[in-house]
Parts: sequence; structure tokens; C-alpha cells
Amino acid sequence: MTCFIIAAVTADGYIGKNATHAAMWTGKADKRRFIALTKQARVVVMGLNTWQTLGGKPLKDRHHVIYSPTPIDNLPPEAEVTTKSPRDLLADFASRGFSEVAICGGSMIYTMFMQSGLVDKLYLTIEPILFGDGMRLFKGDLDCKLELVNSAVEEGALLLEYTVKK
Repeated sequence: MTCFIIAAVTADGYIGKNATHAAMWTGKADKRRFIALTKQARVVVMGLNTWQTLGGKPLKDRHHVIYSPTPIDNLPPEAEVTTKSPRDLLADFASRGFSEVAICGGSMIYTMFMQSGLVDKLYLTIEPILFGDGMRLFKGDLDCKLELVNSAVEEGALLLEYTVKK
């Protein structure tokens, strides 16, 4: 099972202005990359706030897992709610025949998966924009080493691919 984080950050390191800030601030290159990688994975994992920034509507051709302590009303069939640990969640999806899972935010979910030691790759897009303040990619203590595998500049955005050294 391959587990990867995909995120866009501003040049000053923020994923959003606040917990309800929609991710529509990113450019076309990031959106193309996000669609391609998450459709390839077929499973996207996110927190409740991230789900709500999508308007509570699923992304086409992907199964959604939403971390929430309570049920979500009117959840579509291509989505499910969980409180499972990252390890148990990945084991569950491996048993269902999935080989890849995309972790799509927000900060608490990114941190929980990085701290679990289960993340294999990070796909980061650094957008040429500054927020000055906001939500950081991670919340909490991490000690992870990364290896840069690929980088590209598209439409002013820096696209980075890292593997997590384990």
C-alpha cells in the first residue's frame, strides 16, 4: 500500500488562510496534478473541514474517506466517515484491493499520517502567492527526512515530489 500526501502551499508555507478557506486559490498546474494523482490512487482521505470546503460533494472517480467524530448527513455512496487510526485505515483499504491512498488535508490529517510513519511520498506544489498568516501544512512535532525525487516549474508554480526516508 502506497500512501502519499498531496498539498499546495503558498511561498510562505500556508495551505489556506483558515480552516474554511477553499483550495480554489491554487493554479491550473496544481489542479491538473491533483486530479491526475488522486484519480490514479482512487481513494482520497481528508478531514471534515476539507470535505466541507469541497461543498460536501465528492470528486469524480474517487472514493472519499472523511475523518469526523460524528456522522455526516446526506453522505453520498462514494464517501465514508471514519475515526480509524491511519494504520487500520490503510489495512482496510488494502484488504479491499486498493494499492494507493492520497491524503488530501488538512493540517491535522497531514500531521496524523506523517506521525504514523506510513507516508511514502509527498507531492507539494509551491504557489507564487503569499498569505502572511494562516494554516500550516503540519501541526505538531515531526522528525522526517525527505529525498527530492522530481521537481518542475509549471505556470509559475514549483511542483515537488519527495520520498520519505524510512
